[in-house]
Amino acid sequence: MQYGDFHYLPLSPAFFSMLAGLFVVLLVLIQLRILRYAYLRLGISPGAALLLLLGSLVGSFFNIPLVELPARQVMSGRVIDFFGMEYVIPAMLRKPETIIAVNVGGALIPTLMSLYLLIRHGLWARGAVATVVVAAVCYALSQPIRGLGIAEPVFVPALASAVVALVLAREYAAPLAYIGGSLGTLIGADLLNLGSVRGLGAPVASIGGAGTFDGIFLIGIVSVLIASIGGPSVPHPVRRMP
Repeated sequence: MQYGDFHYLPLSPAFFSMLAGLFVVLLVLIQLRILRYAYLRLGISPGAALLLLLGSLVGSFFNIPLVELPARQVMSGRVIDFFGMEYVIPAMLRKPETIIAVNVGGALIPTLMSLYLLIRHGLWARGAVATVVVAAVCYALSQPIRGLGIAEPVFVPALASAVVALVLAREYAAPLAYIGGSLGTLIGADLLNLGSVRGLGAPVASIGGAGTFDGIFLIGIVSVLIASIGGPSVPHPVRRMP
């Protein structure tokens, strides 16, 4: 595959526009100061949160190739419907192969943000528990899809991370939901299923890309909604491990 073939929207234009619409709604709510305290409870400023979500949307177009696997028969240039979501399979211009890649918006940015929240709030133990639980749920419900790679129902990561975070620590539920949801999805749905990718005929198997990007993006929104429930107080960072 040529290098330019790695860059494509992980969702069909219609479904990608829906996520972009959610971003616009959050932008309006922030401008109206309705979600100002919610983002402060999450541990970042409203402006930084908007940059995070915008970076995820724009970054979803870019994949960083890691390794190349031979494939028996590669499907390309199609759109696959899975649990109501339409995922794009890029057109392959060269020899049949499966490229393992990392999606910038769905993997790199959420991972860096999760590390920041872990350090800021000191939620190492509870963050690890949340990540393990969400990873187990995502692994159990993820499915190999021919031509696409690994996919899971879109609302699974967001719902699982919300429940786990609220159970573990209500005061820190927002950052925990983001940490556990993002890292748990990437580990449970993508990394633990890499061994199943070779025979699926996917031209690009992107970690955090098509199949999981929509779920990871929704985690950022759900984390804010959880924070908005908790009221205007801002939790202080944890200075020691719980």
